Amino acid sequence: MKQKAWNNIKLGVFVLAGLLLLIAGLYLIGKDTNLFSRNYILRAQFSNVEGLVVGNNVRYSGIQVGTVKEVKFLSDTLIEVRMVVEEDMQSIIRKDDIASVGTDGLMGNKIINIAPGRTGAPLAVENDLLRTEEGNSTEAMLAKLALTNNNLLEISNELKKTVQNINTSRNLWRLLNDESLPASVLESLANIRRATEKAQATVADLQTIVADVKAGKGTVGQLLRDTAMAVSLADAVKGIRQLENRADTLATQLSELVTTLDNDLATGKGPVPAALHDSLMVQKVHSILSRVDTSAARFNENMEAMKHNFLFRGYFKKQEKEKQKQAQAPQQ
Repeated sequence: MKQKAWNNIKLGVFVLAGLLLLIAGLYLIGKDTNLFSRNYILRAQFSNVEGLVVGNNVRYSGIQVGTVKEVKFLSDTLIEVRMVVEEDMQSIIRKDDIASVGTDGLMGNKIINIAPGRTGAPLAVENDLLRTEEGNSTEAMLAKLALTNNNLLEISNELKKTVQNINTSRNLWRLLNDESLPASVLESLANIRRATEKAQATVADLQTIVADVKAGKGTVGQLLRDTAMAVSLADAVKGIRQLENRADTLATQLSELVTTLDNDLATGKGPVPAALHDSLMVQKVHSILSRVDTSAARFNENMEAMKHNFLFRGYFKKQEKEKQKQAQAPQQ
């Protein structure tokens, strides 16, 4: 009787141990911890793992390559994740690959996604630290959706108010029911069309004028393009300068002559007093002075006309500025 009880106890212990081993095996297989394959460890550090736990999957470009082995705090703002990765991935995963926390489906378990880098870095080895990137969590997406829904609600309310205002607006409906409104709108559009056509014609004329000027056509075009015209203009300016010098010389000579005449009249000597007593000489002198005055007046008119001529206007303005500078120089 005692032997039978002992056998039953041993059988119960054996069955219980088998069940425990079966449960442990099923658990490890279900968590996909790569018990039956060779692997190596990679690390990644995050500020927020968003609910990632040991046993969650690790994927490379969407393909299952390992599982999460450990999640631990390094500080209050940094969390390190240790991943068990299949040894075959040692020839694929590189040091510059990017790890991020994602979701297996919209509401599934958290996973680690590893994306290929772009710099061609060396291959990752045992215990290497991969670069990380913060992903979009489900909570963040739901918060954005909630904010979007609130915005849509506000827009819907505003549209509802707008429609109500339109429905209760008498002036708007009076305007819409006005039968003369379409004709007025059409007339306005026709006026706008005519104005546009005139503006286009004006622009075309301006383009033609500019093209003619560039081609050297017309007075302005010849002035800008014709080198002979430029030479002639330079010669004319040179002639004006010579004429101005001669006028200055003549004025100096006339001043000297007047001074001499004043001296002769004061002393009573020289030919001038004798000529004053000769009536015929007096008439000749008056005739000569009259001609001189007429010539001087014509000269002044010509000079004034040349000052207003568009070919010489710039030259005279330049001369006037130089005279003003010379007049201001002693004062400074």
